[in-house]
Amino acid sequence: MRADRSERVFVAGHRGMVGSAIVRRLTALGYTDIVTADRSELDLLDQRAVGAFFQSTSFDQVYLAAARVGGIEANRSFPADFIYQNLMIEANVIKSAHDSGVDRLLFLGSSCIYPRDAAQPMREEYLLGGVLEPTNEPYAIAKIAGIKLCESFNRQYGRDYRSAMPTNLYGPGDNFDLRMSHVIPALIRKFHDAVTSGAAEVAVWGSGRPRREFLHVDDLAAASVHLLELSRESYWSEADERVSHINIGTGVDCTIRELAESIAELSGFDGQLTFDASMPDGTPRKLVDVSRLAALGWQSSISLDDGLRTTYEWFLEHQLGFRGQRPDAGHSDTGVLHHSREAAAR
Repeated sequence: MRADRSERVFVAGHRGMVGSAIVRRLTALGYTDIVTADRSELDLLDQRAVGAFFQSTSFDQVYLAAARVGGIEANRSFPADFIYQNLMIEANVIKSAHDSGVDRLLFLGSSCIYPRDAAQPMREEYLLGGVLEPTNEPYAIAKIAGIKLCESFNRQYGRDYRSAMPTNLYGPGDNFDLRMSHVIPALIRKFHDAVTSGAAEVAVWGSGRPRREFLHVDDLAAASVHLLELSRESYWSEADERVSHINIGTGVDCTIRELAESIAELSGFDGQLTFDASMPDGTPRKLVDVSRLAALGWQSSISLDDGLRTTYEWFLEHQLGFRGQRPDAGHSDTGVLHHSREAAAR
């Protein structure tokens, strides 16, 4: 390991779910010089501002966790915003990091970079091997460009810029807006609202058949720091300059139906669960191959059952103010959340 925890670290996107988790992880590990800047202090879409920011402060490491993110509906509604903003953020940060002499950077992408019909589990070398999923193609292309930016600065200038491609993320700090969120926070919100209103039915988008892999954001943060702390020799032993990115995941997936059933039980919803097949399913299956990550000495530790439970608790406390109790706490003497279903973790 190459870990000097007195180094100055910049976390771009520290107010987001991923960035805030990385800051928590760095702090827990004893990093003492973590630099952050919110949007009022630094607009990552402004090339001049980003360049000036990097020139004014000397950084040893950079975590690029800032991004425009969202679920299928958000990607479908705002494709121009997704491709433009993500391209600009990563181009500005990566180029400014290089110009100011930063040698080590970790770029966070997404498993949606892989072809829609890629063989499962998806290996890193499958990148650019087929057609992308249409519902998030602009976002995926931006993330692919980020990988190639890192690779290109490595090849031309000898930088040590690394890229990590996590699978579907969830956890504290997620976006629970029904129109813009990913599947887990959307389902948490749907089932919570159904319990609160006494609704007899909850309709889930799609057929329920697609399979997805889910990674808790605290696991992603742990993996990210682990990867950037590796020595140059260790990291590049499991990558090369043309396939430089590393998958981050659990190696386990479940169907959307199984996920919905687990969240329904977690929330206390006992009504009817239906599936709206008129809405898009997205990619049939998204499971990443994590053999490279395992070879580098890391594997996930937060089970889906545990992660869903703590995420629901966080939702109740921070989004709704219930302080750990669901609105139907009368169903339990203590109001403690109970969750025993293991289908989603299989």
